[in-house]
Amino acid sequence: MSTLDPLALQVTRPYREDDLPAMAEIWNEVVEAGNAFPQTEPMTLEEARIFFAEQSHTAVATVGGRIRGLYILHPNNIGRCGHVANASFAVAGASRGEGIGRLLVEDCLRQAAACGFRGLQFNAVVASNERARALYESLGFARIGMIPGGFRNKDDVYEDMYIYYHPTE
Repeated sequence: MSTLDPLALQVTRPYREDDLPAMAEIWNEVVEAGNAFPQTEPMTLEEARIFFAEQSHTAVATVGGRIRGLYILHPNNIGRCGHVANASFAVAGASRGEGIGRLLVEDCLRQAAACGFRGLQFNAVVASNERARALYESLGFARIGMIPGGFRNKDDVYEDMYIYYHPTE
């Protein structure tokens, strides 16, 4: 369970321009670890500005006024499939295991529904990302498929990845 003071944590706050440096730092930390996100290169502050603005919703979690995590929410596909959302989550390494991920995912589910999405699908949850898998399953996400060797980690090792789904209605 969370070791954080619940009054010190804010999850539902949409990001602001002045959050971008911290957001890019956290996002790039996950990218550089090479075991969860598909991106291979860190983003610059200008790239982050564009990337986060393009999302249907981007939110941050703060602890004591400092950004400790974030998520992006957007359509998983276009047209006739645009009613299903996709999201990505990033938590600062020093804050993992403190309950921030759970609060981000819970907020994301609420925001997905508020944005009119009928469900939330994760396309590429890496098999070795056991904490994320356990979190998603504890929140009622169904593991609906597996892609053998679908993810290439930073060491050029191919890992299985899972597809998860949760309705928002």
